[in-house]
Amino acid sequence: MKTPGLVVPPLTPFKDDLSVDFDVLQREVDYIVEDCGAMMVSAAGVETTEYHFLTFDERCELIRRTVEFVDGRVPSVVGVSHANVNTAIQLCHMAQELGAHAFQILAPLRPFGGAPTLDDLLTYYNSISAETDLPIMLYLNPGPGAEVNPAWTLELAKLDRVKYVKESSRDLARVSRLIEEIDHGGHAQYFTTMQMLLASIQLGGSGATMPPPGAYIANAIIRAFNAGDYSEAARLQRQFALWPARWMSYGLAPALKAAMEIVGLPLGNPYPPFKPVSDTDKEAMRVYLQGTYLLEDAHKEVIRARAA
Repeated sequence: MKTPGLVVPPLTPFKDDLSVDFDVLQREVDYIVEDCGAMMVSAAGVETTEYHFLTFDERCELIRRTVEFVDGRVPSVVGVSHANVNTAIQLCHMAQELGAHAFQILAPLRPFGGAPTLDDLLTYYNSISAETDLPIMLYLNPGPGAEVNPAWTLELAKLDRVKYVKESSRDLARVSRLIEEIDHGGHAQYFTTMQMLLASIQLGGSGATMPPPGAYIANAIIRAFNAGDYSEAARLQRQFALWPARWMSYGLAPALKAAMEIVGLPLGNPYPPFKPVSDTDKEAMRVYLQGTYLLEDAHKEVIRARAA
């Protein structure tokens, strides 16, 4: 992978009967790879993909079809996160058979309550490493996963098989420290999230992870940065200051699915009982997005071609 780059997880489109709409997913993957400039696609790797609402077999099918749709155009990193290490290993074996490039694994909470110790986490990741062959993307997201302090993060990043670190922190002091210690230290490639993208790559980080359509803006930020057009990179980065933040009371998946509908690639509603963005709030989002890169003419042409 060149740096900086984007790891992009497709949002999961559901039909009215709550089965996955694989025809829509295929169009979304094409958009991610060809128009959002993804350097890796994360298959069922983050909670925003709503994979945790699926049965185990449905989750496996979502992974299989996502990797199939990527079709080797870019590497696929497969989400295998599970509190049961044996289930995570089972998913790893399946991902390996599919030709995945890496595993994405959330640092787990203790299922019986309480935060894990560093030894718990080291044992968890080493247990997976002992039974599989591919690199690991260490995924840190407090809430669904454990809160891992910077010192522990560095120790996990030093594991031989950890080659990538994806962190959801928006704390610049933490991010800058971990870029210095992990990325510049040569342990792994360190990825942040949309609000931290420009600051991260200015500091020498490897990029960010985010779903569409945020990834379309992020790709333009990276292109502008690489071209030395720092004013344009900053203009685009500021578009993440208010969006999707103003609509985050609904949650990230509903907010981004609303944005995908607005730009012209609808993915359906979030999995119930969670509610979609209301019509009133969706109209407010549409008004805001009119002034962003997502509704500039070049993107409108991309979307028209994808929807045809």
